[in-house]
Amino acid sequence: MSGTERGGMTESASRVIESTREAEEFAIEAVRKFVDTVDSVFPDISEDGPRRKVIDSAFKMTEQLVGSWNLVAEKILKATSEALTQSKAAVGLSGGGPHPPPSD
Repeated sequence: MSGTERGGMTESASRVIESTREAEEFAIEAVRKFVDTVDSVFPDISEDGPRRKVIDSAFKMTEQLVGSWNLVAEKILKATSEALTQSKAAVGLSGGGPHPPPSD
């Protein structure tokens, strides 16, 4: 793999990772706002009351969403890597690389 290909692959991977990180931060912020709303609506009566159940459910949902986003990111990176490998193999088989000048 050439430095240019590796650099492009690294840049693509970095973009996917950054997008995933941003999605995680967005999810965390959404849960914070949700918890603030629940706190303002439901009184804190007991540990096992409806307020606790709603908040726990929100965190569970967020964990599932973030896990799904991470899984999608991993699949995108894997598919990109496989496509690059197949592309390089096809170029190598077809002789698509540089050719030396013909000798007289």
